[in-house]
Amino acid sequence: MLLLTIENLIDGLVTKRPSATCKTPYVADVEINGENNVMAHTAALGCCGLADKDANVLMMPVDNKKNVCKYKILLSVVKERDYTEYIGIDPKLAETIIDKCLQLNCISSLQNLKSYKREVKMLNSRFDFVGIDENDQEFILEVKNVPLADYVDCYAKERKKHDTTNCNYNEKISYFPDGYRKKQKDTVSPRALKHIRELEEIKKTTNKRTILCYVIQRTDISSFQPSVIDPIYREAVIQAHKNGVEIIPIVCKWTREGNCFFVTDKLKINI
Repeated sequence: MLLLTIENLIDGLVTKRPSATCKTPYVADVEINGENNVMAHTAALGCCGLADKDANVLMMPVDNKKNVCKYKILLSVVKERDYTEYIGIDPKLAETIIDKCLQLNCISSLQNLKSYKREVKMLNSRFDFVGIDENDQEFILEVKNVPLADYVDCYAKERKKHDTTNCNYNEKISYFPDGYRKKQKDTVSPRALKHIRELEEIKKTTNKRTILCYVIQRTDISSFQPSVIDPIYREAVIQAHKNGVEIIPIVCKWTREGNCFFVTDKLKINI
């Protein structure tokens, strides 16, 4: 099912991140049609390589003359063997995808909702969606974007030890989170950890449904898991799930034309 379309996406090649002109890690220099050093906004701090130097990306123009960035990076174009994958790396895209899924009844456990709102503050967080399901039960739903996947879920330095020559292209493990941190013992995303713990607390103290949606904007995967590289977050997700927090991975597919299609909400979860 078609969820949304972004027209007139522009090809680019990341040449430097952070930009030579604007040192924030959220701005990259991109080459577009031979023009170098065009500044583009990139979310998720380069997305662990998907928007770093030498990455092929798809962008949309920024319609704001006051913005130093002329473009915003939305998709990473990854070529492997004879395949090309268009991977959504902007977290805001994930929220839009879930909004469309709720409107179109794509998610099997969230059909025919009576109402919902976006960006609602509860406890010490602002959750992405809060609403009433078809059984008059209130639900709280948080969205996490999952752009990363590999044949093994492990630390980057360990991946080189694994021979993936005979691995099937479309049987990667999608995982969350992965990112930069000062110390290995730290959690990758304190904000994501806070969200899962607060969803668990709400579930324990109320009769509300609490849901964590992981949006996987790529199709070269066969399962999802909270990443082993962040044992604190992984254990928090496992415990929250045991205590009633619903875990729903949503898979969708992007095309070069900017079309995003719903694929499944039944992906295998490794927990």
